[in-house]
Order: sequence, then structure tokens, then C-alpha cells
Amino acid sequence: MAIGKTEQLISRRDLLRLSAGTLAYLVLSPAFGETTGGVPRKKPNIVFILADDLGWMDTSLYGSKFYETPNIDRLAKCGMMFTQAYAANPLCSPTRASIMTGQYPARIGITAPVCHLPEEKFEATASDTGAPQFKSAGCESATRLKQEYFTLAEALKAAGYRTGHFGKWHLGREPYDPLHQGFDVDVPHWFGASPAGSYLGPWKFPPNLGFQGKAGEHIEDRMAQEAVKFIKENRDQSFFLNYWAFSVHGPWDAKPGLVEKYAKKADPKSAQRNPVYGAMVQSLDEGVGRIMDTLDDLGLSENTIIIFFSDNGGVHFKDVGGLPVTSNAPLRGGKATIYEGGTREDCIIVWPGVVKPGSKSDAIIQSVDFYPTILQMIGSKPEDAQKFDGISIVPVLRKTGDLKREAIFCYFPHNTPATGAVPSVYVRKDNWKLIRCFHQGDNFADTYELYNLKDDIGETKNLADKMPDRVKKLDTLITRFLKETNAVLPKPNRRYDPAAKPPAAG
Repeated sequence: MAIGKTEQLISRRDLLRLSAGTLAYLVLSPAFGETTGGVPRKKPNIVFILADDLGWMDTSLYGSKFYETPNIDRLAKCGMMFTQAYAANPLCSPTRASIMTGQYPARIGITAPVCHLPEEKFEATASDTGAPQFKSAGCESATRLKQEYFTLAEALKAAGYRTGHFGKWHLGREPYDPLHQGFDVDVPHWFGASPAGSYLGPWKFPPNLGFQGKAGEHIEDRMAQEAVKFIKENRDQSFFLNYWAFSVHGPWDAKPGLVEKYAKKADPKSAQRNPVYGAMVQSLDEGVGRIMDTLDDLGLSENTIIIFFSDNGGVHFKDVGGLPVTSNAPLRGGKATIYEGGTREDCIIVWPGVVKPGSKSDAIIQSVDFYPTILQMIGSKPEDAQKFDGISIVPVLRKTGDLKREAIFCYFPHNTPATGAVPSVYVRKDNWKLIRCFHQGDNFADTYELYNLKDDIGETKNLADKMPDRVKKLDTLITRFLKETNAVLPKPNRRYDPAAKPPAAG
């Protein structure tokens, strides 16, 4: 990303509104120097790019030999690449809720991607009855992000930002849509889990949205176009662009020319060889490139923070055209699993003047961290009564110290036949990961899996039986986490029948 020469002044009115702490931060931060006369520049723009279902190995930056992502690679050359960044959940809506609130899905109650459903359900619930093949009955997720949360968008709007959301939301239809959760602009104002009908126009969004698209128009091209328009309209003020791409979630279809390109280069011996998915990844990457080019052309790059992330792992349990959608190897599992393939994500953070271009970090971070991090980046503080489960990772970005956190957690209390997942929770502390599976043992006892991720990134060697003391210590952290977040816990299934057909393995 180019570094432009344009310096934009904060208005006198906004300057007078700044708190003393915020003003000191802006003046002293190496990211935002002084203009002539010692007046600080405007607050940095923020661009949050969230891919949908993009797996850890789905970019050339992270090691794919099949997918081509030159713009994501280019983004990493401008900032810091994280090798151990985690989503708070292996499915989309919960992770999105964690980004907007800085809280764990266990606390919020949204633990499954059900926020498009008509039913308004604000709290998670648990039953003691379920399908007979399951030992644990699992939980029922909330279906809306409640308006009582002071969202990231609302915090930035209060700080003087113009806020725009583009793409997938999936945290609730009106009145729980982006326009009611802190955004000034929402395009295409869609509550669904994926593009309506197809990635290629004409789309099947409701007619009242006026967003049908031309024949053959790609939804990601249109989203990038709308995002670019937002940037241009707000170039003279601080803006928050929340670009939550539809790509690369199903339905799996793509530009015919790109599909043909990837079909020609596919290696039949490679785990990643689906030409449709390859084309979808490229369209995502091209959208990233258009945003970067626009920031460069307008001279905004030097004062724009960019975060790139994905909401969960890649889809490993379905075929398209007779070929697997993608592979998360060497990670185990993928979307809708508690294993590394489900929650370890690509992550890049660009912070001009602070983050060293082309740097890399192995710090363990999570989606709950973005909110408090962004607040510290712009010199703002949370509301007095606001609670974060995440922490600011600014010390890592500045390389001034380690993170002061004991562990991270992921709670996924659902049976998922497509992947073989059972209601479970994990804790990651240092190199160790403990998974507690609810009610899977004899007499519905919990069972455990323990992995040393430093030596076994693929989670192939369960050390739980060999290291009972470590299991006990880590399980204490899980118990504390569940209690502190008031998590609704799954119950044993009183309808369980060991003779019933078991769920398919993932």
C-alpha cells in the first residue's frame, strides 16, 4: 500500500470536543504526526475486511499453492501478519457478534448461525431432549444481537466517525440490522446468511432493496464498488468501513472465466483443487485490491488502519462439482468443528507509522480483541459500564510487550452431523489446548482431548489420558470461563438411544 502525502486537519469544532487523553494520544502517537502549527491530523480511518468461511490455508499468504491472493499478500507487506489468530466460534454469526461487542458468544447467547430466522430469540436455552443419536441434547442459540449492546459501530460513531456496513451482516433483521446498531449506511441491507440466489446477477434480494444487479454482475465486484463510493464520499472525514464480504460462503458459484482458469491449473493430487472455490477466492482478493487502490489514489493510506480476518474456518465437509470445497490441512477439521481448522484464521493488521510493514507475530489473539484494540488505537475509552472479554493487542502491534491474558476460549454447544461435532468447549493456554466434550462418556460424563499444538498442529495425538494433571488444571479454567460468561450449558439427552444411527464423521 502506498503512503500518500495528503495531510488532513481535524476541524476546530472536533478538536474542542476531544478529551485531554484523546488529544494527548493523537499528538504523541508515532502513527499520527503533527501538521504545520502542531495541530494533529484527523483520527485514522478504519477499514475492517471480514471474509466469510475463508480457511487458514485459503490464501497464498498462508501457504496455498492453488489459490491466488496477491492483494491479501500485498496487504501483509504493509502490516503485521498473525499466525495464531482465532475466531471466537467456528460459525459466522457468533464470531460477528464477538467483533461487534468484544464479548464471547457464550456470554451473548449467539452460538449458531441462526440470526436470519424469523423468530426473535434473545437468550440461549437448553433442553434435555434431542435426536436419539446424540448423547448431549445441545443448546438453542439466540437469534438476534440485542440492541442493548454498545456496538463497535456505535462507539466509533460516538467518536465522530462516519460508519458504513457493506456485505453480509447475519446478526438479525430489522430492527437489529446495521442501521439500528450504529451504522449510517448499510448495503445491501440484507439479513441473510449468503447472497440471495447466486453470486452472479441478477440476484434475488427483495425488490424493495433495489439491488438485483445486472446479468452476470458479481456480488463482490458490486460490494467493492459500493465500498469505494463510501470512501470517496467520506474522504474528508474519519470513516469506519465495515466490509464484511459475502465471499467465500456458499452458494458456490463464480465467474466462468475464473473457473476455467483454475480448472486448468488444478492438480488432481492436491487437497485444494476446486476451480469454483479458487475463482471465488480470487474475486474476494480483487475486492480487497480495489479498496487498497482507492485508499492509495485518494492519499488516505497513511492514515488508515486496516484489519483483515475471517469469521471461521473453511468448508471441508461438502463437495462442489464432485470435488471438496477446500482443505484446511495441516489443520484438523474446519467450519463447524472445535478443532484448529474451525477457528484459526488469517489475520493482518495495518497501522501506518506503528506496525512495521511486513512483520509477523505468533501472539495468540482472538476476535473479541478487535473492539478494545480499535478503541485504544484511536484514543477512545469504553463506556463506564461496558464489559469486554477481549483485550487490546496494541502492545503486540507496537512491540512493547506481551499480552496480559491467561488463555482464550471457544464455546460451541451444538451437535453438527455434517462434521461430527458434539457440544464442546476449548481452552487454549500457551501451546496447550484442552477440549471438553459434554456428556460423551459413560453415564453421560464429559470427555476430554488434550493437544500440544506446538508439536501437533494437526491435533492427531490426544494426550488427555497421559497427562491428567494438566487436564485438571486446564479444565479448571474452562469451568471458570463458563461460570463467568453465564453460559447456558448443554444437558444429557434423556432420549438418547445407543442403537440410533450415529452422526456422520467430519
